[in-house]
Amino acid sequence: MSQNAPTKNEAEKNEPKENTQADPSLVQSISKNALGLALFAFITVGIIGLVQVITQDKIAFNIEQAQARALYEIVPKNQTDNNVLTDTFEIPAVLAANNSQSKLNNLKLLGPLKEHKTVHLARQNGQLHSLIFPVVAPDGYTTGISLLIGISIDGSIRGVRVIDHKETPGLGDKIDLKKSDWVLSFNRRSLNSPALENWKVKKDGGEFDQFTGATITPRAVVSAVKNTLLFFKENKSTILELANKEIDHE
Repeated sequence: MSQNAPTKNEAEKNEPKENTQADPSLVQSISKNALGLALFAFITVGIIGLVQVITQDKIAFNIEQAQARALYEIVPKNQTDNNVLTDTFEIPAVLAANNSQSKLNNLKLLGPLKEHKTVHLARQNGQLHSLIFPVVAPDGYTTGISLLIGISIDGSIRGVRVIDHKETPGLGDKIDLKKSDWVLSFNRRSLNSPALENWKVKKDGGEFDQFTGATITPRAVVSAVKNTLLFFKENKSTILELANKEIDHE
């Protein structure tokens, strides 16, 4: 072996040592990137939340406006001398009343309503002639269908309007008056016209048309209208009492 050849220990001593300390500039860069990502995520979440709030408010406003228009489509302004928008009574207030005679029976006939739903009252010369009920048909094709159903004191339909739905475009959306005049087929109908057993779509042996390629949606609406008529019939005296109390408070 050559005398000049370094030994193993000498070779290890001569090897450059690894730098075990992190590069300050690299640490700073990583910190900046992490802070940037966190800030971006925070801003993104904030924007999404803001958009959601704005969208919810807009949707609620649009539904409210649709409801206002629908009320006066069901009972035209020239057939009332009261404010149908504000002349109302609340359904939850009725349910909470201590007097059992003031409770409405079978509220489920109006569907799965949320709290603070109101029945709108139409009067002329101080006399109540029609009521407009908030109704939800729970068995639509996609989800519940929100309706306004007007009923005259004699128990006949003044009109039906859909105010919110998510039914299939081009098929189930024909329940909307903007798409077809199908809902007008309920006008002046009652539990006697047609007979109760005929309050079904024709496919089920009833009297009401269904849509080509869509039966579930019209079936749900027909059922909801029939149930509202049944609800009114069962609770008519209580409803009229509540309506008269409202006019006494004015």
